[in-house]
Amino acid sequence: MLNAAIIGLGRWGQTLVGSVQGTSGLLRFTSGATGNRARAEAFAATAGIALRDSYREVLADPAVEAVVLATPHLQHAVQIEAAARAGKHVFVEKPFTMSKASAEAAVAATEAAGVTLALGHNRRFHPHMQRLRALVRAGELGTILHCHGEMSSPTGLFLPKGVWRTDPEQSPAGGMTGLGIHLVDSMIDLFGEIEAVACQSVNRAAPSGAQDTTSVMLRFRSGQTGTLLAFTATAPVFRFAAYGARAVASIATPTLDAFSLEPAPSAPGQPAPAATHETLAGFDTLRAELEAFARAVRGEAPYPITPAEMIHGVAVLEAIVAAVGRDRFVTVA
Repeated sequence: MLNAAIIGLGRWGQTLVGSVQGTSGLLRFTSGATGNRARAEAFAATAGIALRDSYREVLADPAVEAVVLATPHLQHAVQIEAAARAGKHVFVEKPFTMSKASAEAAVAATEAAGVTLALGHNRRFHPHMQRLRALVRAGELGTILHCHGEMSSPTGLFLPKGVWRTDPEQSPAGGMTGLGIHLVDSMIDLFGEIEAVACQSVNRAAPSGAQDTTSVMLRFRSGQTGTLLAFTATAPVFRFAAYGARAVASIATPTLDAFSLEPAPSAPGQPAPAATHETLAGFDTLRAELEAFARAVRGEAPYPITPAEMIHGVAVLEAIVAAVGRDRFVTVA
């Protein structure tokens, strides 16, 4: 059992704790620290988490083997490096960091310390995403022409101006850090490095004035193309599709429940084979990613997101932010 501390006990930190606490045989949260201790005390007491007064105090505790960071984005880099210096394994929520340079420094710190590093892209762990990965890897879809991903959320309709999630320094390019970065990770996982991006991001409805409507065009090193949509002021939706010369595979609904495979016809005038549709409800991707972290710490299997992919994801995010309003493609560092 991996003894972990949760750092950040807002809504998402509590959600991460709830996915494993008392039910997982691999990881448990024993302590934690948060920016607003009074607001988290009742939850921590119920979950059996001992609250500490600071992150430094958590890192000084020899009983804590790992930290899970659910903190504001700009804190990630320094918190990862501090955990590495303390010899703690690190699971960090996305986005990994906010610049390629800080991502490289964070990876270097964990590698020098010999600690496990994991990044919270939970959608990688869903069986439907794993099936799509297998189809792409095996060439079952044929030459990939294009991929498309979209995620939306209503949170921007209710967040006031002044909170960190509406701060353009913490959350640039609209919903990219909260939503779109997941799609970028899936694209890197399935299709390799992204070479260049173009982006438009505007405010349409969020009362805070934050950008809530973001669209991105992507060009991959392989030659295929991609598009990405991230909206923070509408109904929750998830869609991800790979368009191949032999078939189109897609995943949909907010929790990735629905999988479809639509073959192309094999000859002129011939009907296409029948499409297949599958549904899988209730799979807990948060528990899956945290338990994968625990297994990586134990040396059973590497965490499936490599450090190189973590760094490249941040480089793509950095290029998307740089591309906003420039009406041209920006090269990914």
